[in-house]
Amino acid sequence: MPKKRIVLFDLDGTLIDSTTAIVESFYAAFDRHALKKPPPPAITALIGNPLSVMFESLGVPAAQVAEVIESYKTHYRAVCFDKTTLIDTAREALAHAAQHAKLGVVTTKTSQYSRELLAHFGIADAFDTIVGFDDVSRPKPDAEPLLLALKKLDFTDEAVFMVGDTPIDLQAAHNAAAALGHRVTPVAVQGAYAPKEALLPLTNRVFATIFEACVHITSAQFSADQG
Repeated sequence: MPKKRIVLFDLDGTLIDSTTAIVESFYAAFDRHALKKPPPPAITALIGNPLSVMFESLGVPAAQVAEVIESYKTHYRAVCFDKTTLIDTAREALAHAAQHAKLGVVTTKTSQYSRELLAHFGIADAFDTIVGFDDVSRPKPDAEPLLLALKKLDFTDEAVFMVGDTPIDLQAAHNAAAALGHRVTPVAVQGAYAPKEALLPLTNRVFATIFEACVHITSAQFSADQG
């Protein structure tokens, strides 16, 4: 039976918890370039943005951002597998969703890192496509990454959902819907990077776990016509 739903997932904070690896790598980069280190909440509040946006927002001069990012990536490569964990219920959520929908990942990580991390956790095969920062010219919240994922998934008239933990993910769903002329339903999972009150203006579908979100999306009572 054809799958009449497409579910796109954010990665950091939605499927994996890479907070320790990210913050440690930011600090390694700041130390390497003798820059003043921000407190951890200042870093985690920006997760979901491209690294260039994050570093500039944290006070790194624009002319220095590229080299600081390289230092970040060097450290991140060394620690990402050991200091990243799978979000609770993510494995069960993907197994459930895959029975009803075509699945994709849309992230501001590069597609290479994303594939390697998903393979590390044994869930890469759940996804029919992975769209990363390096695959597009305009990352989330722009519509481009979602539209590319839908193209790769041979989108026709399926009900489309974007699952994420930050306003960036939810706004990307709204932008994709406007560009596509087809409803793209934003579904939020409460995580460590954005408070519930920041999510509610963009969706009334906010769940405590990724599994609850996927059950909602795939429930028999939730028709494709409803989005």
